[in-house]
Amino acid sequence: MYLRSIATAVPPESLTQESCWATLKAGSLLTELRPRSIALLEKILTGGSSGIARRNFALHQFSNSHARSAEELNQAFEKEAAPLASHALLSALKKSGHVATDVDALFVCTCTGYLCPGVTSYLAEQMGMRADVYLADLVGLGCGAAIPMMRAAQGFLAANPTAVVATVAVEICSAAYFASDDPGVLISLCLFGDGAAAAIWTATGEANDWQAGHFTTTHRPEEREKIRFVNSAGKLKNQLDRAVPTLAAEAVAELFAQRKGEPDQVLAHSGGRDVVEALEGVLPFKLTETREVLNDHGNMSSPSVMFALEKRLAVPEHDDKRLWLTAFGAGFAAHACEL
Repeated sequence: MYLRSIATAVPPESLTQESCWATLKAGSLLTELRPRSIALLEKILTGGSSGIARRNFALHQFSNSHARSAEELNQAFEKEAAPLASHALLSALKKSGHVATDVDALFVCTCTGYLCPGVTSYLAEQMGMRADVYLADLVGLGCGAAIPMMRAAQGFLAANPTAVVATVAVEICSAAYFASDDPGVLISLCLFGDGAAAAIWTATGEANDWQAGHFTTTHRPEEREKIRFVNSAGKLKNQLDRAVPTLAAEAVAELFAQRKGEPDQVLAHSGGRDVVEALEGVLPFKLTETREVLNDHGNMSSPSVMFALEKRLAVPEHDDKRLWLTAFGAGFAAHACEL
């Protein structure tokens, strides 16, 4: 399948890591944590070594997000997910020369909230799509979801070669913030931000258009408990083990060995500073765009790899012929494809 356009969007509220620390101090969270936990938060948010300069948040009063009930958090996800997704999708449609009624299939991936019907229903309504548009929500795939979503879109286009397909990765991570003295939870609080990335795809293209293919996956369920969401009193609690950077590097190296060609650049999910460094340790590339996304927005979960792709494609001086994309997360699973 061929990429017609790509676009991203973030909420307007942008906080530096230092501002996040100041906001936390002004709220009630720190009164509920042990001194050692408070010291860890301060170190990450003010130490300047996280690789993150700022993050965007859809939920205002970030400092008190942890105090919202499970119902309030999911209501916030329901309120914010579709509008943020629509901003990205509208831009992608304009770039491709299409309008919403041209879309024959809409795929959305997310893991930071649950709706039934899914985000596709709300997004299709807001965009004014046709009543017969095919809607598919991919949930539960975590940070790696954008690439399996692309693979699903490829399957739809194989069966419907005249179709126009839209894919959207959207995460409201601020609707999934959880607070406790667990170090993995505290690190997550310092990493994640909100964002959305949309792309338009068709089955045919011109000679110089980017074509996606050769999708690969590795799934390691024996490592599932090292990185996943768990349900804690109805809330999503991120379970994050210190072994994740090593796991990610091993899985990505395995997939990279299966590549069909030699890429001009690797574009990866920006999981965090330690993850990026681990990936660079097993790949013959400096992950420049991945680091830039991490710096500008933090870890946005599933949209992150598409943010890196958009950055790379925005610089024509690269004169790239082949790109290799990879994303990974809950499962433990890792995915890759070639453009």
